[in-house]
Amino acid sequence: MLTLNRVLLNTVAFLILSVQLCRPVCVDVPSDTEAVLGNQMRLTCISCMKREEVKARTLVNWFYFSDSGDVTHIYKYENSKETDVDGPFKGRLVWNGSKDLQDLSIVILNVTLNDSGLYQCQVSREFDFRFFTPTFSITKNISLTVKEKASEDTTAIYSEIMMYVLLVFLTFWLLVEMVYCYRKISKSDDQAQDTATNYLAIPSEQKDNPAAPVTE
Repeated sequence: MLTLNRVLLNTVAFLILSVQLCRPVCVDVPSDTEAVLGNQMRLTCISCMKREEVKARTLVNWFYFSDSGDVTHIYKYENSKETDVDGPFKGRLVWNGSKDLQDLSIVILNVTLNDSGLYQCQVSREFDFRFFTPTFSITKNISLTVKEKASEDTTAIYSEIMMYVLLVFLTFWLLVEMVYCYRKISKSDDQAQDTATNYLAIPSEQKDNPAAPVTE
């Protein structure tokens, strides 16, 4: 009974450790840079924290740089509070980040041709340690181009071509295998028929009285 209790305790401890180790992994991926007129566009801004167990106060500011060089503050996120700043993007920006504030992305609704330009994501963090509060900041730029129609994805086209090539190859290989198996079966049937014919051609006397073994 004591051994069983130890096994159960070890199992529970292993499961707890596994749950703690299986945490989501933060991956810094670049944002898409092409948007389609009238659709929505996600501006991806990711800032991974190396120590998730440390609490941090996060401030996110989004800026828009037009082709003429004008800079506009378009969005602010601080202490779980969203602020849709007045301007050309008023009412068209939606927060699309994560709860742990490692993904700090936003979405532009009903994209227009005037939305082309440079977007800048500024992230500031203030970590809460016991004796000091270090700060961290990072800036990411996204150059966005708005098109009236979506451009063709060459990767999808190549994938479709390769799929058809592979399908033709597999069909040809299947036909070759079928012909090979058919010829092999036909050859086996011919050999069996020849053996039966030869057996029937032997006189009945030789079948009933097989030759006696030769002795010296």
